[in-house]
Amino acid sequence: MQGRGTVEPEAVVIGAGPYGLAAAAHLRGAGVSFRAFGEPMAGWREGMPAGMFLKSTPRASCISDPSGRYGFNDYRHRAGRGTVGDTYPIPLDEFVEYGEWFQRERVPELERTQVARVEGAPGGFRVTLEDGESVTARSVVVSTGLRPFAYLPPELAALAGSDLCSHTSEHADLRKFAGQRVAVVGAGQSALESAALLHEAGASPTVVVRGPRVIYGEPPDADVPSTRPLIARVTRPSSNLGPGWGMRAYADIPWLFRFLPDDARAVRVRKVLGPAGAWWLEERVDGLFPVLTGHPLAAAEAVDGTVRLSLEGPTELLEADHVLAATGYRANVARLAVLDEGLRRAIRTTAAGAPRLAPGLESSVPGLYFTGLAAADTFGPVMRFVCGTHFAAHRIGRHVAARSRAA
Repeated sequence: MQGRGTVEPEAVVIGAGPYGLAAAAHLRGAGVSFRAFGEPMAGWREGMPAGMFLKSTPRASCISDPSGRYGFNDYRHRAGRGTVGDTYPIPLDEFVEYGEWFQRERVPELERTQVARVEGAPGGFRVTLEDGESVTARSVVVSTGLRPFAYLPPELAALAGSDLCSHTSEHADLRKFAGQRVAVVGAGQSALESAALLHEAGASPTVVVRGPRVIYGEPPDADVPSTRPLIARVTRPSSNLGPGWGMRAYADIPWLFRFLPDDARAVRVRKVLGPAGAWWLEERVDGLFPVLTGHPLAAAEAVDGTVRLSLEGPTELLEADHVLAATGYRANVARLAVLDEGLRRAIRTTAAGAPRLAPGLESSVPGLYFTGLAAADTFGPVMRFVCGTHFAAHRIGRHVAARSRAA
């Protein structure tokens, strides 16, 4: 809420995706002065391919605001469009428009500049911007999105950094691969939808899947949860993560997740709602291009300007012009170059390198908060989805406000 040349803010928010925007909105609601930096929805607009649809339903794709009046259907209503239910796949460009609308309405003071460095300072932190300006604040909320955590499996290490291999987060348009043979490594929504988009753009994709089969989700049994059959509502209650008591727990009480042992949390973050395609995607994949299931990737090498993949399975070798790694993201503090090395060393982490967070999403460095995927190892799989913005932003807003009052 403070701009250039004014009193230093209590908090700084780094990032302007759904989690960063929600955190800023809740800081405002808690009466905390802040400055927020980033390009609104940049990770979605620049790091996801055009033509993509969201896997999550409209009610699970709402960016949290304390008033509860700025959800996805609120945006559609104010834009003169009809409200939609759970069977409506949200186009990527519409979701980006929604996020930009949310920013204009709820975080109008967002400064479209990037943070270059965060380091410790007396009483808090010094945040240096790309233009050289320095800001001090007692609290910093790190919401840098998925891209710093893009994961490339070791089997592709020989191709890392070359023009022959890339991660899905590097592409906003897959039409550049028209006419090429593309090996897509992965079995989740990103892999399957990227392969479908490649096929529809005139490329020749082959999906390489480690497991024995490709899984697709089930279509919702009702557009509105309250209209589901009574027995279904009792035995498999609705939640923003899907039906079932387990999904309900992960979605509604993420604070309980942090009490599980480290190993149990790590397994659940990785496997709950693991690799699978949306129900509406199957018809754009099956029978249209090769999907090699039961083919773990063993190694990859460049051969005369092309790629040769060594696989375990009936197909032992696969040649392609490019490898597209749809291999997901893994939170690791060491990959957050925006944080000074001293800060990174001071943050207590899990064995996988994710920050260990207190109930208010505060790290072991007082006043340094993490949200989004970086919080998943502490609070569970809901932090991988937009619907997790309410829990995270609400907790951060309350905790930063309490620190401010106690100062």
